[in-house]
Amino acid sequence: MDTHDLTARRAKLTLAGLAVLVAAGLAAGGVAAYSLFGNDRSSQPHAGSSTTAKPAPSGSASEKSGAAMTPEKGKKVPLSVPTGQKDGVSTGFPHNYVGAISAAVYFWEEYAFLDDQKGRQQLTAVVSPDATGYVDEQISEVRKMREGANLPPSGGTPAGITFTTTVNAVRVRTLTSSELPRGDVIHIWMNYDRYATTPEKSTDDDPLKGEDIDFIVKWQGGAWKLTNEPAYWKQRTFPVAYFPESPYAWRDMWWQVRHED
Repeated sequence: MDTHDLTARRAKLTLAGLAVLVAAGLAAGGVAAYSLFGNDRSSQPHAGSSTTAKPAPSGSASEKSGAAMTPEKGKKVPLSVPTGQKDGVSTGFPHNYVGAISAAVYFWEEYAFLDDQKGRQQLTAVVSPDATGYVDEQISEVRKMREGANLPPSGGTPAGITFTTTVNAVRVRTLTSSELPRGDVIHIWMNYDRYATTPEKSTDDDPLKGEDIDFIVKWQGGAWKLTNEPAYWKQRTFPVAYFPESPYAWRDMWWQVRHED
């Protein structure tokens, strides 16, 4: 499926002892960066804000003290609470940066990535009508993944197995659009963990940890929609590796996510 694959890189998926390798293609592109919380990272502008993201200036208080800023030291992104559910996905996120992030995070944490029928239902609910072929491409990947795990190409998650996906951090950029206001198309990288459990084993000894994936979302019809339109896809950029304690990740605008307690 090449560059339109949802998966960002090769990843090991634990399926009750089965290891599955998932390949991903990535495309290069340039894009201007915009801050999530403004230059001082203390406010939350509307998605249309043109505030430009900038790293902390040389000689800042944190640098003078010798304590370089890192994602684990910075503010966490608060997720907006969805106001509804439709076809297995949360809906009703606000028209701002946090709303865009929340829509992407909730979708990925709820996505039935191993169930082609439920996955299609979810994708149909959240994919832009302008993203021609996007849903079919992703379902094709689900079926390939199932076959790699020695499962029938179509079907649900194997009985008794439960997956939990948790997004750890996000990196956000605003993309340019000739049709939509600035801030209405957002590129979001997410770093996440995934755990598998069974009735016999409530913990995963070999979880998927620290994987990265990216989405492009645009504001359309009063909601954030996933898209892979070429005009936006070619603007994708690629982040430095996310680590909670990394000053490089902080400078690249990785933000930890704050889930509800």
